Amino acid sequence: MAATSYGPFAATLWVMDEAKRRALVVEDEPHIRDLVALHLRLDGWTVSTSGHGEDALRLMQAEPFDLIVLDLMLPGLDGLTILKALRREKLNGDVPVLLLTARREEVDKVLGLESGADDYLTKPFGVRELIARANALTRRPRAAAAQAQASAPAVTDGTTDAEPPVHLRNVTIDPARRRVTVDGRTIDLTSLEFDLLHLLASSPGIVFSRRALLSRVWKDETFVTDRSVDTLVKRLRRKIEVDPAHPQYIRTERGAGYLFDSAVDALR
Repeated sequence: MAATSYGPFAATLWVMDEAKRRALVVEDEPHIRDLVALHLRLDGWTVSTSGHGEDALRLMQAEPFDLIVLDLMLPGLDGLTILKALRREKLNGDVPVLLLTARREEVDKVLGLESGADDYLTKPFGVRELIARANALTRRPRAAAAQAQASAPAVTDGTTDAEPPVHLRNVTIDPARRRVTVDGRTIDLTSLEFDLLHLLASSPGIVFSRRALLSRVWKDETFVTDRSVDTLVKRLRRKIEVDPAHPQYIRTERGAGYLFDSAVDALR
């Protein structure tokens, strides 16, 4: 593929034009790789494939994608190593990642989610479920597109429909630009992380159950579990809390759920 120059709104263009949705399937078993690629193409995706960890990472660093389907067990670099490296990249650093794993133990799935995966499928899986999850993941706005929008001048038509920013203690959440600052420092959040933080901060002191968060943040778009909420909260705490082990903002109400604590003396 010829080298192309991508401007600051490239992520927006790739997401908005579904005819150009691009997926990378990383799987070392040829029959699974070919099956996934075939059904994604039938669903309208442009698909690239790789069966080797190092080759896959080079592709992720060179070309923009709207979705990455990533196997955990790969020759060269394993899936978790690739995932952690990917999340540090500017290009594709915010791309939705759907993990494929033959491991059924919960700890393996949690490790994948904590490393930055957005969803996972356990082998063997149905192709209809895979396509449903792929489409659900890519319906959400990309963080890079939101950041590009945040850096652009605000445009208004004179109406007041846009939600106002939320200011709590030293945290500011701007839903119009999908931007979060803590102590004046901009925090890079994924789409799910932003939605979760905005929901909690918009109702400070209100306890949201895990089931309520699944319904309000994921909106039934993916096949997620209560543990997915815990994992997302853990990732969010790492980004906004001074000490994630003793959170001051996103508090756990034992046996009930989570809340945003707006009290100045919230550290306990």
